[in-house]
Amino acid sequence: MSGRWLAGKVAAALLTLLFVILFNFFLFRVMGDPTTQLARLPRSTPEEIEKLQASYGLDKPLIGQFTDYAGDTARFDLGTSQRSRRPVWDEIVDALPWTLILVGTGTLIATLLGSWMGVIAATRRGQKTDDGLLGFSLFTYASPEYWIGIILILLFAVWIPILPSGLQVTPGVEFSSVFAEVLDVAEHLILPATAMTLMLLGQYFLIMRSSMVDVLTEDFITVKRATGQRWDRVVRKHAVPNALLPLVTLSAIQFGSVVGGAITIETVFSWPGLGELTFTAINDKDFPVLQGTFLIFSFGVILANLLADILYFYLDPRVKAT
Repeated sequence: MSGRWLAGKVAAALLTLLFVILFNFFLFRVMGDPTTQLARLPRSTPEEIEKLQASYGLDKPLIGQFTDYAGDTARFDLGTSQRSRRPVWDEIVDALPWTLILVGTGTLIATLLGSWMGVIAATRRGQKTDDGLLGFSLFTYASPEYWIGIILILLFAVWIPILPSGLQVTPGVEFSSVFAEVLDVAEHLILPATAMTLMLLGQYFLIMRSSMVDVLTEDFITVKRATGQRWDRVVRKHAVPNALLPLVTLSAIQFGSVVGGAITIETVFSWPGLGELTFTAINDKDFPVLQGTFLIFSFGVILANLLADILYFYLDPRVKAT
């Protein structure tokens, strides 16, 4: 059963990826082709336009264009950036580690902190601690990520200038060692990672608090308490592991919103990841880069959902029984 279930999930993920590739192909052709900008220039000649169309493969029938696109995508050839004239894949490879560092750090801190706050609030439901944590989490949940980023810059880079306001390293500095460079990157990471954490914190807190409240009313918790086990042990050993299950699903579902938040936060802090690369491509109408980043973001969402399904399968015995 487990092998067939896993194969079904993988097949569904592959079909979704195929749809994304198909959608990605048609989406950017609906938006236009690069020759339209050249055609508006007064000195452009028909020969130049035809040459540009041939270089992008736009002189072929639509089915031929899709065949070339699918084959190039399978070979990680995502075209050439119209702005930098570099391969799009190289642009993505350069930017991807910075996005992973930012998103990974912010998500990890938000998960741990939000889960801990949710447990504290649920075990003190109706008390001032619960009200305070709930109010703070709702505030961060409702705050736009760009506003959070601007406030952090004003507080800790302008009014109290103790942290850098942007970039990933101090420009023009030659580091004496790799450790010194890592420390500099970590210092630049504090503000954007804090913004990412605050953006995600409210969701994790609310889900964990709601899940914990439900679990604490279950019969098995009452039985554990009736056997004489201490309250903190019941919460730690029995309630928390069961309450964590919805967070697995939440992490996958909200990965798309994390991507959107990363674009905004990286733009505010000039963090050189996929988000800033996407924002720059939007401003420059660099369709090949937009097409490449859209595909990478979509693949990340699909992979996150597949991993969440697999993890949920092994964490929840009830799924195996179905």
